[in-house]
Amino acid sequence: MSTELLESEMVYRGRALNVRRERVRFPNGHVATLDVVDHPDSVALVPIDEEGRIWFVRQYRHPPGEAMLELPAGTLSTGEDPQACAVRECREEIGMSPARLTWLGACYLAPGYSTEYMHFFLAQDLSSAPLPPDADEVLEIERLTLEDVESRLRQGGLRDAKSVAGLHLALGHLRPPAGI
Repeated sequence: MSTELLESEMVYRGRALNVRRERVRFPNGHVATLDVVDHPDSVALVPIDEEGRIWFVRQYRHPPGEAMLELPAGTLSTGEDPQACAVRECREEIGMSPARLTWLGACYLAPGYSTEYMHFFLAQDLSSAPLPPDADEVLEIERLTLEDVESRLRQGGLRDAKSVAGLHLALGHLRPPAGI
């Protein structure tokens, strides 16, 4: 048994996303109307420098109405490879180019309503190679020790899903397993 798409209508086209309203029939026969946010896939980076500090950006996010400390991230252009996007976003957001990228994993950020699929990378061997940021990005760079990052994760000091997920994926690469 599978879920059957009965009807799909584009109800909003925007600069960063589109919204579809769809009627679906679930395997149990129930019919529901669902709103789906179409958003391009994206990348998030855990950039770590030679001093072992993780690079973050602080930027204003209008929906929560506050400046948030986040991992550098961005949206893939049409047809763009996630690794190429990761290098570009690292250069745009923190002015550094990683000589080494390690793919950490990927996931849907909000599969209950969005199509966005995010790829996570550990970015190492950083060198200065800035690109201009996007016009709507006003970013402040902050570098934190691994201990500070772990403390903030435990205490709820990092509050966006991509940063929490990306850092948890990276911790296995940054900390040796216990007992070794």
